[in-house]
Amino acid sequence: MPRRKGKAISFDAMVKFFMQNYNIPTKKDVDKLMAKLDRIENLLRASATVGPYPIKNRISRHKTALTAIDIVYDAIKRSRKGLGFTEIQAKTGFGDKKIRNIIFRLNKIGKIKRKSRGIYIAT
Repeated sequence: MPRRKGKAISFDAMVKFFMQNYNIPTKKDVDKLMAKLDRIENLLRASATVGPYPIKNRISRHKTALTAIDIVYDAIKRSRKGLGFTEIQAKTGFGDKKIRNIIFRLNKIGKIKRKSRGIYIAT
């Protein structure tokens, strides 16, 4: 007498069994998560403008038109008799090394001249 075959298992049932055993998310689960994420993102956007610390938009950040070289050059250009190192430092608020490098560059490109030791005038 031939052996009796067991109940035939469908492919769908086998896939469902593996998904349940190994905790594999279904399309329905992923859709629920995406809906929750969308809700959270919308809440964050809405609260960003209302809260005491608004989130800054990265697009709105832009460089200032004036560079450090421009600031130092404008300070030197405004003075008729020329400016000393300490006056430049007081007007701009930059450190020693930064001012030395800027003065070197401005002198190299010919925008300023050394009137005497430590005194600079615009050309």
